[in-house]
Amino acid sequence: MFFQVLRDVTAEEYQYQLSDTLTVSLAGNQIHSETVTLATTQDKSLLIATRNEGKTREFKAFFSKLGYTVKNLNDFPDLPEVAETGMTFEENARLKAETISELTGEVVLADDSGLMVDVLGGLPGVWSARFAGPHATDAANNAKLLHELASTAVTPEKRTAKFHTTLVVAAPDKPSLVVEGEWLGAIATIPKGDDGFGYDPLFVDEATGRTAAQLTLAQKNKVSHRALALEKLLTKWPDWQKS
Repeated sequence: MFFQVLRDVTAEEYQYQLSDTLTVSLAGNQIHSETVTLATTQDKSLLIATRNEGKTREFKAFFSKLGYTVKNLNDFPDLPEVAETGMTFEENARLKAETISELTGEVVLADDSGLMVDVLGGLPGVWSARFAGPHATDAANNAKLLHELASTAVTPEKRTAKFHTTLVVAAPDKPSLVVEGEWLGAIATIPKGDDGFGYDPLFVDEATGRTAAQLTLAQKNKVSHRALALEKLLTKWPDWQKS
C-alpha cells in the first residue's frame, strides 16, 4: 500500500522483484530492499489423540482423501497419558485435544465416543472403554454388556441403543472446534462380524440390520456416528481455520 501511494504522489511507476529479497524501484532507482521469508505450503497434518489403531484407521480413511497426513499418539511415545476425568463426552474430548495440542504444538483431533443403551439409562456412556473395569478388553466389555442385558433377550424393543461421538479439534492459540454425531441401532444377543473394534460386533445398525462389525470400513464410514460428526466438522472447518 505504501508503494502504491508513492506512485500516486510521484506519478512514477514502480517495479518490484521478489526472491529471497524484496527489491522495489521507482523511476529506475532502487528505493527499498528487505530480506523476506516466503510462506511455504501449509503442512496438512492432523494428530489424532488416540493410540487405538482401529479408530485411527477410520479417521485416516476420511482425512487422507482431503490430503492430510494423519498421525496418532503412537507416533509420540513420550507423551504422557491424559486422564479422562470428565463427566461428559465433550469434557473428555476437550481434555485430550487441548492438552496434547499444547504439549506438541500440533493440530489435534480428539474424540470421546461411547455406546448408550436406553434400558441401562445411557450406560456405558463415557465409561464405555472401561465398562468391565480399568484396562478392560473389548471382549470383556462386550461380555459385561450382554450380561447386563440378559433379561431382555426375548424383548428386542428393550435393546435399543446409539453410538455417540463428540469431536474436538484444538490448535495453539485458537478456540476449539466441537461437533457431535449419533448412530441409532440396537444390541445383538450374540457378537456378529469380524471387522471393527469395541462394541462393533454387538451394535446392530438400525438401517441395515447388520452389526457394525459386519460392515466394511467404507460402509461404516458413511453411516457411523463419527461419519456424521465429520460431516458437520467439514462444514465448520474452513471458518475455524481462518479464526
